[in-house]
Amino acid sequence: MTSKTILVTGASAGFGAATARCFAQAGWRVIAFARRADRLQQLAEEFGANIHTAAFDIRDEGAMQIALDALPAEFRAIDVLVNNAGLALGTAKAPHCDLAQWRQMIDTNITALATLTHHLLPTLIERRGAIVNISSVAGTYPYTGGNVYGASKAFVTQFSLDLRCDLHGTGVRVTSVEPGMAQTEFTLVRTGGDQAASDKLYQGAMPITGHDIAETIWWLANLPPHLNINRIEVMPVTQSFAGFQVARAG
Repeated sequence: MTSKTILVTGASAGFGAATARCFAQAGWRVIAFARRADRLQQLAEEFGANIHTAAFDIRDEGAMQIALDALPAEFRAIDVLVNNAGLALGTAKAPHCDLAQWRQMIDTNITALATLTHHLLPTLIERRGAIVNISSVAGTYPYTGGNVYGASKAFVTQFSLDLRCDLHGTGVRVTSVEPGMAQTEFTLVRTGGDQAASDKLYQGAMPITGHDIAETIWWLANLPPHLNINRIEVMPVTQSFAGFQVARAG
């Protein structure tokens, strides 16, 4: 049993749910933020007093502040922040994209992440804690249809590196975790619930699982306090880098 506390956003599915379960099973106190109250209720029933949940849209700063203010005393000493909440919307090329989807990705993947981090920096500095930001290989390697999603994840990676600079001397560790192809609800969300598209993408690919990333975060959180992993890029063996495109005249 440990006295440590972790806050995980996007904890109702995928990497977030797997991470919440991984740490709760190990005896950590877990704060689970997500939109879907029914999924959070399942976590609460599974782990009881070890977990505190709050259901709200991470883009709503007012709701975020209410959730932070409502934390029970025993959950306030946060040692690890996992900024996992994020999404991709749409697969179209930029000229054909829905601007509202672009804005939603920016508000979720960038603005909300930065806002929550800013709110928690005093506590994380006091606790000499850790920040784990879930980025993506899409922030490094462009692909057709990646547009704002990839750009938002590039922000997450760079923001992590800049946080490391600004937190120099505080003892706070910062890591950007950058997964490749992972079988979660990611593609269902991106395609508006197209199960066939999701199944086709992952078929035979042996993609990353939520448990894989949860185990990675567990390793990061339990490293000796004098070590910092700046970036960690994780891809399934079956996935590698795309080739260049060439548009030919004629």
